[in-house]
Amino acid sequence: MLENDLKILLSELRSFPNETEWIEFKLNNATEIGEYISALSNSACIQDKEFGYIVFGIDDRTHRIVGTEFSPYIKVKGNEDLIPWLARLLEPRINFDFYQINVEEKNVVIVIIQATQNTPVKFKSVPYIRIGSYKKKLADFPEKQRQIWIKKPPIVFEQEITVSSLDSDEVLKLLNYPSYFELTNSILPENKQAILEKLVQEKLIIKDRSKYSITNLGAILFAKKLEAFQRLERKSIRVIIYQGKNKLKTRKEQLGQKGYASGFNGLVNYINDQLPSNEEIGKVFRKEVKMFPELAIRELVANAIIHQDFNVKGTGPMVEIFDDRVEITNPGKPLISTMRFIDHNPQSRNEKLAHFMRRLNICEERGSGIDKVIFECEHYQLPAPKFIEGENYTRIILYAYKTLRQMDKDDKVRACYLHSCLKYVSGEQMTNQSLRERFGISEKNYSMASRIIAEGIKSGLIKDFDPESSSKKHAKYIPFWA
Repeated sequence: MLENDLKILLSELRSFPNETEWIEFKLNNATEIGEYISALSNSACIQDKEFGYIVFGIDDRTHRIVGTEFSPYIKVKGNEDLIPWLARLLEPRINFDFYQINVEEKNVVIVIIQATQNTPVKFKSVPYIRIGSYKKKLADFPEKQRQIWIKKPPIVFEQEITVSSLDSDEVLKLLNYPSYFELTNSILPENKQAILEKLVQEKLIIKDRSKYSITNLGAILFAKKLEAFQRLERKSIRVIIYQGKNKLKTRKEQLGQKGYASGFNGLVNYINDQLPSNEEIGKVFRKEVKMFPELAIRELVANAIIHQDFNVKGTGPMVEIFDDRVEITNPGKPLISTMRFIDHNPQSRNEKLAHFMRRLNICEERGSGIDKVIFECEHYQLPAPKFIEGENYTRIILYAYKTLRQMDKDDKVRACYLHSCLKYVSGEQMTNQSLRERFGISEKNYSMASRIIAEGIKSGLIKDFDPESSSKKHAKYIPFWA
């Protein structure tokens, strides 16, 4: 793996709130590393993960980068090198790789461990498992052992073949390969064979003797025209602009043609060009100001692409623009509660797609996108976005500017709740003053903020940070889940 890819992976792993059954953080202690490799490989299988991970140099409580003195090139018993020693004592043989990188001028070692399939991995003839963040002997958990034996390899959308039996020229005709090299900041090779080898390496295409197949990942990201791929043509992104505040009259409709990666910047620019504007009068000049933050639009479109359920047939991501709002919808119910979008580590159905798009800087590091959307709405003093879970879709609504008087009670309480979430994930607490700043309420009207906070508490969405305190002036508030 390239160093930049490893740093993105490290950011993803650190963003998880706690260690998991398939992620272990350590400082220097590697005395039980063989047992941990066994445990993480077995647990990754049960959790439908392709890999388990051990990361040396990370504090397991705060996830801060502290550095490590551990080196994978040490000697072990009998003057044997660590890596061949581990390979000899692990059964069945699985792939595991050690990577050393320098982050913030500190040494970090990442161990990437292949998930086992159907057979528990043993170290020195003993299989292990993770229960929560603890390593245990698998024999003590027979139900976990049974899960491994009967586990079927998960069907990963990105790895499936969308079209096969192509020659090299047909592959290059269907895929926008220059876009791949441009977005990855790589030099475009001068010959066709080198281009194809790179696409194979990235698993965008697969070579079988003299023929090639294009994977769903390759097509959905870099198709010149998605309609050329029968299984994926309905996954194009639709942008619909309505006249007014309802769907009675459509002004314009555009269906995206390019793959998500090669067409993303053009798509976001097109959407922003269609957004309504307000005229802002400065001291000298008038200028047009978009009603919706461009960064928020970018993040939400990326989220809709990444988190869609490709198993929902006949529909893809959709952006609908009204005079007073923008609705961004993707197929599939969310995997986590809409109330926890801002703090919960997102669970993606399409991890390879998400990872690739993060590599291309199309979306933010795991978990930070929704935070940025909330921040942008607060910065522009817009109503809080609304997250909706439908029967087979997820929808996020961005609202145009409203005065506080124009907001209804639900608008105010939702903004209060999301403001408390944003404060909490930033290591702070919401106060009357911070909520006044969020709504643009003057200090003399502090009672208006107090009433909104009272409604938030009544709704059960926020609570007192210190219930024992009798001071209302210095009261602090946190989300209900904190």
